[in-house]
Amino acid sequence: MRHQKSINHLGRTSSHRAAMLSNMASSLIMHKRISTTIAKAKALRGYVEPLITRAKIDSTHSRRVVFSYLQDKEAVTELFRDISVKVADRPGGYVRILKTGYRLGDNADMCIIELVDYNENLLTVKDTTAKKAVRRRKPAAKKATDAAVEAPVAAKAPKAKAVEAVAEEVVVAEEVVEKPVVEEAKENEAEEK
Repeated sequence: MRHQKSINHLGRTSSHRAAMLSNMASSLIMHKRISTTIAKAKALRGYVEPLITRAKIDSTHSRRVVFSYLQDKEAVTELFRDISVKVADRPGGYVRILKTGYRLGDNADMCIIELVDYNENLLTVKDTTAKKAVRRRKPAAKKATDAAVEAPVAAKAPKAKAVEAVAEEVVVAEEVVEKPVVEEAKENEAEEK
């Protein structure tokens, strides 16, 4: 039984696993997005996120610590120069795992792991959805009951006072009055006369 064993060994020895995660982290930093299996992506997330957090403080000690994990000068330079500036205000959660389906050969769960601030497609989709305004309409059944309530009021009051009475009655019921409802009331008055 594997009680209290939190690390996924990925079927490798310790040195092989460390080398694989180091290479995958360097590739993720250089390319901003890589395709791998879900198990490896989850292990990589726990490996690379502390390195990105460490890169927020640009000191010689931080660079040496990150280099001891990555063993790649270009990846360390990219991490400290570009990525740390872009994620400076983010408190964590620097990578995203997107499932893509199953691999054809061995049916392994595949995914794409990417840096969150570098996916331009999702960033533009978020901006367009934020600008969209929400519009609500009353259900059709309510409009029919409103018209039935407005008809007797319109018959009793003169034309100008009927519209005001309908507006007051709707305000008493704490409902939002829209222009089409008022226009329908005027049309109903014209039809009754």
